Amino acid sequence: MSRRLRYNLDALDLARSLLGQYLVRKQGRHRLSGRIVEVEAYLGPHDLASHTAMGRRTPRNESMYHGAGHAYVYLIYGMHHCFNITAGRPDTGAAVLVRAIEPVEGVEVMRQVRGEVRHRDLCRGPGRLSKALGISRDLDGDDLRHSQDLWVERGDRLPDERVICGPRVGLGQAGKWVEAPLRLAIRDCLFVSAPGMPQIGFNDIRTHEFALK
Repeated sequence: MSRRLRYNLDALDLARSLLGQYLVRKQGRHRLSGRIVEVEAYLGPHDLASHTAMGRRTPRNESMYHGAGHAYVYLIYGMHHCFNITAGRPDTGAAVLVRAIEPVEGVEVMRQVRGEVRHRDLCRGPGRLSKALGISRDLDGDDLRHSQDLWVERGDRLPDERVICGPRVGLGQAGKWVEAPLRLAIRDCLFVSAPGMPQIGFNDIRTHEFALK
């Protein structure tokens, strides 16, 4: 039985299922990995904070429309790569941003590119994570179900009480979607990139207006 995660879920459920799983990057003879501890769901064209808001479709965001289980990698500030996993059916335009992982394998390789930073800071934030794992636009569009370079392996599913939710980080003009509690993290985890988020339980957002759209 494959240890790889199945991705055929909508963005919110995929975000929930990713917590506690292992992001794996293969670079030559090196295997780098970490436990996923923080993610953000972007629900599709109706989500005004999404790159596909109002049906926007460009060469930059085309991978978001590939359907569940593909890498969507984009560059911000001309220097930081952000790694997402697409969700839903083809042409849905939804994805989950992986914001932080707890490093597990290949830590010394990560330090070669990240420098002498605290262990908890190696992959704490989407730009740091991508730099530590060598994720760039070259991986944009990769099918994570079959890729030999990047994939997610199954870990333990966390009970709902271990998951907290809050607003996503660094959003611009997105109306009420700025406050949507679509950032999910493992409760009391030191490796979360932006601690101090509200202690909203995952079960409480299942019936939230944003999750139902």
